[in-house]
Amino acid sequence: MDTIRIVVCDDHRLMLEAIRLALKDVGDIEIVGEAETGTAVLPLVREVDPDVVLLDIRLPGMDGLTVLARLREQYPRVKVVMLSAVEESDVIEAALKAGATAFVTKQIDPRDVASAIRQAVEGTVFQAVAAPRPTADDAARAAGLSAKEIDVLKAAARGLSNKQIGRELWLSEQTIKFHLTNVFRKLNVLNRTEAVSYALEHGLIRADQARVPAA
Repeated sequence: MDTIRIVVCDDHRLMLEAIRLALKDVGDIEIVGEAETGTAVLPLVREVDPDVVLLDIRLPGMDGLTVLARLREQYPRVKVVMLSAVEESDVIEAALKAGATAFVTKQIDPRDVASAIRQAVEGTVFQAVAAPRPTADDAARAAGLSAKEIDVLKAAARGLSNKQIGRELWLSEQTIKFHLTNVFRKLNVLNRTEAVSYALEHGLIRADQARVPAA
């Protein structure tokens, strides 16, 4: 296979450096250009004529989806791999419908970047390449919550009062208040509703485990 020439566009210098490091020992892929704004991509593509553009979806000057649309119109031969921290299914679907060959999340193992680029050239369309999604335990650790605080939060999400939670967990009502205060502080929220909303958004609890309406 001939060397794959790529352009990388990301507004974070650290991300650009990470991609450079991931590809520096890859013999069949060469970075021929870098851009930090959306408006810089098309002139750069015209200048260096790459095979693939690795394109962040959130860019200053012109957002990634707009850049993608213009690349598809002006340079249909060039493959586009979208790169993003966003993992929402509607965003991924929009990018693929707009003509992206692949959608890669920034949680990808650096060792998989070259493979994603090769698959783009070969025409293998895939939704996303990423590390495994965080589990509820991972989310709890990230938030700094103890196992008991998680138990209290889950019970609160079911709409139980402090007294009911205390009976269920064999703890005093005062202890439940103490745990909830710690939960609010660690999650940087003001009340139960905000705590449940945070827990749902970050995967601490599932939607079917909550009865308290999100704020």
